[in-house]
Amino acid sequence: MEIIKNVLSDVKKRNPNEPEFYQAVEEVLNSITPVLEKNERYRNTGILERLVEPERQIIFRVPWVDDNGKVRVNRGFRIQFNSAIGPYKGGIRFHPSVYSGIVKFLGFEQIFKNSLSGLPIGGGKGGADFDPKGKSDGEIMRFCQSFMNELFRHIGADIDVPAGDIGVGKREIGYLFGQYKKLKNGYEAGVFTGKGLTYGGSLVRKEATGYGLIYFVKKMLEQNGHSLEGKKVIISGAGNVAIYACEKAQQLGAKVIAMCDSKGYIYDEKGINIDTIKTIKEIKRQRISEYTNYNPNAEYYGNQRDIWNVKCDLALPCATQNDIGIEEAEKLIENQVKFIGEGANMPCTNQALELFLKNNILVAPAKAANAGGVSTSALEMSQNSIRLSWSFEEVDEKLKEIMENIFELTSKSAMKYSSKTNYIAGANIAGFIKVAEAMLSQGVI
Repeated sequence: MEIIKNVLSDVKKRNPNEPEFYQAVEEVLNSITPVLEKNERYRNTGILERLVEPERQIIFRVPWVDDNGKVRVNRGFRIQFNSAIGPYKGGIRFHPSVYSGIVKFLGFEQIFKNSLSGLPIGGGKGGADFDPKGKSDGEIMRFCQSFMNELFRHIGADIDVPAGDIGVGKREIGYLFGQYKKLKNGYEAGVFTGKGLTYGGSLVRKEATGYGLIYFVKKMLEQNGHSLEGKKVIISGAGNVAIYACEKAQQLGAKVIAMCDSKGYIYDEKGINIDTIKTIKEIKRQRISEYTNYNPNAEYYGNQRDIWNVKCDLALPCATQNDIGIEEAEKLIENQVKFIGEGANMPCTNQALELFLKNNILVAPAKAANAGGVSTSALEMSQNSIRLSWSFEEVDEKLKEIMENIFELTSKSAMKYSSKTNYIAGANIAGFIKVAEAMLSQGVI
């Protein structure tokens, strides 16, 4: 459509050298073409033009002192993208790759993911080009405190609620929240999610994205006459998403045979021992290659990207963006993969997704399938508001219900506007319609 071409052209001009952001916008806009054709209001009210422009972009200096007394300087970001359905909600990422394009792409995706959750949260994202790897606890604390010295001005329980992401776990959230509390001279527990259980965190938050991914994939398989039982699974990544996707998949009868970190991957024909992975990654913070010391029959390979050469029924990219490109997609198809579940944010390139759809492979798209994390964050916000804590079973049941509702919404939109099994289009359309209607209701702001 002409309007989509014009908006995409404008996005490129206004956001040069930000391919990740452009990729995310292109995928959404191309998916919602059928909706735009049927609804003139979405074409003639500036909805698309407003949707692709963040409501607010904050970039700031983060100076800190390392253990040798040397002053270091990083750059911090917060993109408050869309607040049509609730306060901005999205994680903070600490990684050397972070720049405005990455944060914008993540924030844009977050708009639709949060919309699909059915919970009153808008889209935002933040981060810094800081690498926590190899840093002492003291260095990380000083960095987090300096980061919060600026960010505290822009967040709040009813304004913008950050959480963790890559490089930001319970330790970092603790330091960030502690500094926020000091600066604000008040205990506003609802301003952060992913907190420790001793100061307002929620059970299941650590497991939520991985568990939610499997709940969604399970529904997708069942709708198409399949079961998780006995399926061979490979998972990229070794963080929370990957670990707990592995745990839940195995609980539901699947067999996870390969996992990786950024250095390489392990293959265990008998099935990955999840307790060993937790020991290596969560307790000892070691490389996944250590797995063979616990399970000598397992195999370790030095190239992480070669994990996609392992033959499987279900592939779960749970590491980072653009993990699967054309070459990896072709190899998976050659090895007769049947299902893809996106656990990370935008882990497949647009070209890879097109290839999967063309080959009738069922894809559980990230903005729907990995919404379990932010959904449980919203449940944490609810618990903070009522000053109560729910049990693990209560939160897990609510998470399961949310993910099943997201699947139903995605599936209905796919059938109405695209095809029964194009869940990518279904997720984009369902998320877009809710946000667009809220924006139209609130006027031009």
